[in-house]
Amino acid sequence: MARIYDQYVQHMQKVADVGHSIAVLSWDKEVNLPKGSAAKRSQQIATLSGITHELFTDAKFGRLLQRLYAMKNLSRKEKKNVSLTLREYKKVQKFSQEFVIKRSHVVSKAYHAWIAAREANDYDLYKDALQELIEIKREESKIIGRRKHPYNALLDQYESGANVAELDKVFSDAKRGLKKLISELNSSTKIKTGFLRKHYPQDKQWAFGLKVLEHIGYDFEKGRQDLSTHPFTTSFSSEDVRVTTRVVENDFANMTWSCIHEGGHALYEQGLPIEDYGLPTGSAISLGIHESQSRLWENHVGRSMEYWTYMLPKLKKQFPENLKKVSLDKFYRGINKVAPNLIRTEADELHYHFHVMIRYELEKKIMEGKLNASNLKTAWNRLYKSYIGVEVPDDNQGILQDIHWSHGSFGYFPTYSIGSFYAAQFFHQACQDIPKLKKQLRKGKTDKLLTWLRENIHQYGQLYDAKGLCRKVTGEPLNFKYFMDYAREKYSSIYGIEE
Repeated sequence: MARIYDQYVQHMQKVADVGHSIAVLSWDKEVNLPKGSAAKRSQQIATLSGITHELFTDAKFGRLLQRLYAMKNLSRKEKKNVSLTLREYKKVQKFSQEFVIKRSHVVSKAYHAWIAAREANDYDLYKDALQELIEIKREESKIIGRRKHPYNALLDQYESGANVAELDKVFSDAKRGLKKLISELNSSTKIKTGFLRKHYPQDKQWAFGLKVLEHIGYDFEKGRQDLSTHPFTTSFSSEDVRVTTRVVENDFANMTWSCIHEGGHALYEQGLPIEDYGLPTGSAISLGIHESQSRLWENHVGRSMEYWTYMLPKLKKQFPENLKKVSLDKFYRGINKVAPNLIRTEADELHYHFHVMIRYELEKKIMEGKLNASNLKTAWNRLYKSYIGVEVPDDNQGILQDIHWSHGSFGYFPTYSIGSFYAAQFFHQACQDIPKLKKQLRKGKTDKLLTWLRENIHQYGQLYDAKGLCRKVTGEPLNFKYFMDYAREKYSSIYGIEE
């Protein structure tokens, strides 16, 4: 038995090695790649994607999985790894190698078209490549199986078991609750944020961002930070996890909370068991759980009064002229100002979910065939006016702001909100389990929170699914009430309204 299971592990690690080689090339593409090198890089990634597909769908490997699945003497973890791998094997087998290579080429083409469109602030330069990508994602959905709604097949790739009916209910509750709270805040105290818009030199912001990452526990011996157009985290193993950020010199918030957000993702990846490299139990559960980690650190810690009680004096040493007249209370209120805006990654905690809802509604319509790249921009701008009340002035502040569609990541966006709702529930539980957690954060101690996350979430990989893990950690399934309670308590205090 052990020998057969070891064969499975060896094969999975071989697949992972090739897959992570693709990840290295993709990381380099977004961080270092010269403009003239795009074509061959696309070819290299497509070739490796085909090899990964060929390795994973090998008939001999399939027979090995079936044999292991029938065995009765595997450990619980071994059974879980085999069953999850067999499930994925059956799904991936539906795709031909030709389709996988073609999809990789189309994604690379769309990414470089997006970069060119961003540089020119012109969606028309991206539109045709995006339409090709939309067509191949529709084809992918059909191959997987529609599962009542064509969008469900894509959702399942990022949040296993999620479906449109379930998300429609979650977003309906969120829309109703958040709209009411925002309305109450809009008629209350006005908050000034001018101090965040002063000139913050890039080199000093960068140095502070590195300190922030180190402070929350990011291991620079097994990772690094770089600049990119769109901040992201990528992992080649739990011993090599990279983060990127962007710096805007007249917007201190842009880089700081990007660092904390991506740092949260990276802490999860660094906390996965290296002994399970290449296996489901050595991989993140879902993007919803992944986002719960980034949003927990970004918002419940990184936008808290407790965190900045400790960090603000250090920030003032870095930027004494900009912040010398800014009190802790003014700073805390400023970084938590609630106001309509155009950019998702810069949105406050409440409006953020309307940005996600817009993308969710658009993606559903794309997969239903009701929207194409030709009329997507018009639909985007209309929803921003309807949901958030803002006019979109140009493409970079509108439909070109996200990298996700150029990667083919349709079905990803809903996990941002799901993750935020998980984060509120997890942080509430952490506060119950760790005596005086907030007092520790006030003193700059984040280690016990990280240990709690490692013990309750990171170490398990995919041993539990997202819903099962939530029940294990908190005693109940995902409950939007925790987020709404957190938001109402926090913002009622900031804006001076009755809870």
